Amino acid sequence: MANKQVNAVIIGAGAGGGIVAKELATAGLLVVLLERGKWQTYNDHDNDELISQRTSALKCPFGPDNEKYRRVVPDGKGGWRIVLPNDWAYGNNAGCVGGGTLSYGAMAWRFMPEDFAMKTTYGTVEGSTLVDWPLSYDDLEPFYEKAEYEIGVSGDHTLNPFAPPQNKHYPMPPFPYNREGKMLEPAARKLGLHPFPIPMLRNSVFYNGRPPCIHMRTCIGYACPVNAKAGSQNTVIPVALKTGNCQVKSECKVSEIIVDEKGRARGINYFDQQDNPKTQAADLVVVCASATETARLLLNSKSVLFPDGAGNNNGWVGHNLQDHAYCGAVGLFEEEVYDDAGPGACIAVNDFNHHNAEIVGGGLLANEFIRQPYLFSGIRPPGNARWGKEHKDFQREYFKKHISVVGPIQEMPVFENQVAIDPSVRDYWGIPVLRVSGFRHPKDFEGCNFLASKAEQWLKETGAHTTWKVIPGQRAGAGQHQAGTCRMGNDPKTSVTNRYGQLHEIDNLFIADGSLHVTNGGFNPALTIMALSYWVSDFIKKEWKGTRFK
Repeated sequence: MANKQVNAVIIGAGAGGGIVAKELATAGLLVVLLERGKWQTYNDHDNDELISQRTSALKCPFGPDNEKYRRVVPDGKGGWRIVLPNDWAYGNNAGCVGGGTLSYGAMAWRFMPEDFAMKTTYGTVEGSTLVDWPLSYDDLEPFYEKAEYEIGVSGDHTLNPFAPPQNKHYPMPPFPYNREGKMLEPAARKLGLHPFPIPMLRNSVFYNGRPPCIHMRTCIGYACPVNAKAGSQNTVIPVALKTGNCQVKSECKVSEIIVDEKGRARGINYFDQQDNPKTQAADLVVVCASATETARLLLNSKSVLFPDGAGNNNGWVGHNLQDHAYCGAVGLFEEEVYDDAGPGACIAVNDFNHHNAEIVGGGLLANEFIRQPYLFSGIRPPGNARWGKEHKDFQREYFKKHISVVGPIQEMPVFENQVAIDPSVRDYWGIPVLRVSGFRHPKDFEGCNFLASKAEQWLKETGAHTTWKVIPGQRAGAGQHQAGTCRMGNDPKTSVTNRYGQLHEIDNLFIADGSLHVTNGGFNPALTIMALSYWVSDFIKKEWKGTRFK
């Protein structure tokens, strides 16, 4: 039996798709939300670090699975190699209802006004496609606020002198500092910095029917045992379902957006839970599948009018891939600094995010999430043994005596950093897979060295007897902060969508995820993805007239 036509089909039930489903369903539209992964909970997995979403050493507990998915990346020798989701080079983002919001660290940062006007602020950066966003911070501010209240954020923006203007306080108070935070705070002030508690998409008190955080060490990379961590799966998607207007179809893999001879989206083709090919007709299609998978779907959706993929006649889909070049420093201490209070990350400074003479942009600095033993085994001073007795002795001595201070540098967008369709490799369903390629811009490394030096200085002031910097590699990343492959803009020749996430070339096809980002800020992007999804949904609700737009 054919599926009934609906008003909107939404692809991806993560940070963006869950919000779009809730907004459209509560507005009265009939919605189908498709997700490639399962409904998952804390009880579906144990706390084995080797299967945490952060390490994925053995497998990816929240998906995607190694049996059905693969990608192609450079092999370092001028060729290509196939990688599975548990390989770090894959650039994995969780595949389940809730997406990355089920297992993320849940930092809740607003981008700053300068992040939406990087070209105006810094001018031309040679070798980069740096431009301003087609919307401003002021445009998005009400939607940041909506996300903070509907999803739930703990924090106090008044303690951060660099915080962008916001009209309301966060709905929940900030979390207290753990032992690391209590050590780092006075040291930061001695250096003239301005430390403050990290805003979190995590309940510090009972909120929206969910209990407060219980401070487990196994937080980032895991589901929350008490649902204190806020994701789309335990906030907006349940609201959408209660309307009776939304159906969630999990374990369904979308293969193609159907575009007719008039250039309009008519629905999607997908494989259901039993891997049977199905079609879902819809008046609107909204893609929220992540910067890599959204671009892949558009590129694989070829038709007479769009032989190179839906909305790609100008060749910009898949380009300007960004992630975050994470950098910082590690410090070793004589005394134990570890107190087992999860998630670990609790204190930040935002003194280095903009207007530093040495760099373009910048990034926040914060203490790290708790690194369990497997991840800590990769943290060693330069020249230190990576195996044998010396390696094991270091592990025993410093596991509870180290602090990492890190941050994401705002990467410069580069056209050649991209995801493209591989000409020969297919996944389990026969769908062409992605090739991920490119190199970070030289300005990124200037920023990394600058920020890492500041992190090292902070650790030394805190009392570390040994410190060293951590600088990322040269290859473009596509990890959990992936962004930019379907950037929004006013000029159809140099962007994929308009300022509302609506494809320039297909007016009933929208995007609502990190692929819209023109630049990716010096912050974790989750809250901005959520705010943009409310922004896109607001436009659809106001402008959609049943079969067309105004």
